[in-house]
Parts: sequence; C-alpha cells; structure tokens
Amino acid sequence: MSTVLSAVIAMAAFLPGAAHAAPVSAAAERCAPLWSASTTYTAGGSVSHHGRNWTAKWWTRNENPGATTVWEDRGACTGGVSDFVISEAEFDEIFPERAPFYTYQGLIDALHAYPRFANTGTEATRSREAAAFLTHADFESVGLRYVKEINEANYWIKCDYSQPFGCPAGRSAYYGRGPIMFSWNFNYKAAGDALGLDLLNDPWLVERDPSVAWQTALWYWNTQNGPGTMTSHDAMVGGAGFGETIRSLNGSLECDGGNPESVAARVAKYERITGVVGVDPGSGLTC
Repeated sequence: MSTVLSAVIAMAAFLPGAAHAAPVSAAAERCAPLWSASTTYTAGGSVSHHGRNWTAKWWTRNENPGATTVWEDRGACTGGVSDFVISEAEFDEIFPERAPFYTYQGLIDALHAYPRFANTGTEATRSREAAAFLTHADFESVGLRYVKEINEANYWIKCDYSQPFGCPAGRSAYYGRGPIMFSWNFNYKAAGDALGLDLLNDPWLVERDPSVAWQTALWYWNTQNGPGTMTSHDAMVGGAGFGETIRSLNGSLECDGGNPESVAARVAKYERITGVVGVDPGSGLTC
C-alpha cells in the first residue's frame, strides 16, 4: 500500500518507554455476562462482547454483537474478560519481542471502531481475518517492535500540499506510525474524520495512544481498497483469501511479480500466525 505503508520494513523506529491505553470512564457499567453463540436472547437481554455491553433489540441467537443490527451498543464496560478470537496468550506468542507500546488491551479497546472486524462469519473466518490483520502488522512493524519510521529524512515526503487542508501539523508530521506505518496527511485527515479524532492537527496521537494506533490500522483494513479491488476485511470475509489483502495493502509494489520474495515472506508469517491461532490458512494465499 504505497500511500500508507512504508516501502521497506526498515523505515520504523523504536519508541522508548511504555504507553497505556486510555482508561475506561469511571461511569462505565460493569460487564454483563459474556455473549454466547448457543444462547437465545430476547429483547432487553444484556451481554458483554469485546469489552463492551450490548442489549438485544429483539429475539436473537448466534448473531455476534456488533456484526448485526439486532444489538445496541451500550459502551465500554469494566470487570469483564476478552472474548476476542485471538487470546492475550496467543497475542504474546505472536509478538514475543514487541515494544511495550503495543498492548493487547490497546487492540481490544480499538475493536469498537469497526465491530465487524474478526467478528463476521464462522469462527474459522473470524480467526483467519484476525490472523491476516496481525500478519501485516507483524510484517510492517517488524514484530510490533517499531512505532514510527526511522528514516526522518523522508518525513517531509508524506505531506501532500495539493490537498485543500494542507499539512497544519507541519510538513514533516505525517510520517508512518503504528502497526501498519500509517502515513500521509490525507490518510490522517480521512481516518481522523471517520474515527472522530483530530489526527490532521495531532498526528502524534497515533504514537501516544495504543488504541488510536490500532484504530488507524483497522480504518484502512475495513474501509480502503488501496491498489486492490476490495477491502482487506471483504477479502477475508468473502473468501478471496490472504493474497487479496496483500494486494489491497501493497499490491502495486508486490503483486503480479512485483516482489515475489516479499509476498512469500508475508505468506510465511500468515501461516505461522494461523498456526498459533489453530486455524487452517485457507486458499488464495498469494497475489
């Protein structure tokens, strides 16, 4: 993905010190019992899912909260446990040397932004999508060890002054940050608008708040085609396969013979991560 991701893995730098996800509001409700696919819920039934409380609007069974309109989101809750398709132990195994900035809780806190992510289809489909997403995070940030581009000499390149909003944070402020090295002023503007965050004026928020960093990655994954013909979310949910996520992220440089070694490296990481999660990688692995 030439407009968001770094051209090479080395364009990232260690961010010293740990950061913490934004705390849940003191007014947040206690988490209701975890949602269960095998339980029947009637109107008014309460569950928790991905660290948030949900209320059923009508009769429902086996419809994931956030993935269908039957559930009303009541906001973040406290005292619950994660039911994300990838556990914290698996996350730790996937990223054993990650920077302290990249917390599992930061990822969980970000899921509310795109509740259909890794929450649509069968358990295998959900697991593959989560694994594919984390594969590209692994590839772009070198195992989540890097939080921002290392080559400061190239920071200014990521400002497109042809955009009507310009670069109010400074010409060199829109360098790659986060798990997919999110970059360019127009992406900060678009993602900020979608997420309700002023990332155009404060792009540094992406390297200060783990949840925001994950949200920017999820914004691209769920809403942008890049050089491809579909979003990465649609590729994994619709059965096109992991190869189409490569095309959507960086296909203009890697697919169709552009860089077969890079494609092979991504596929190898994906197969490793699906092995950790315990799901078959599926078909359509290359582009």
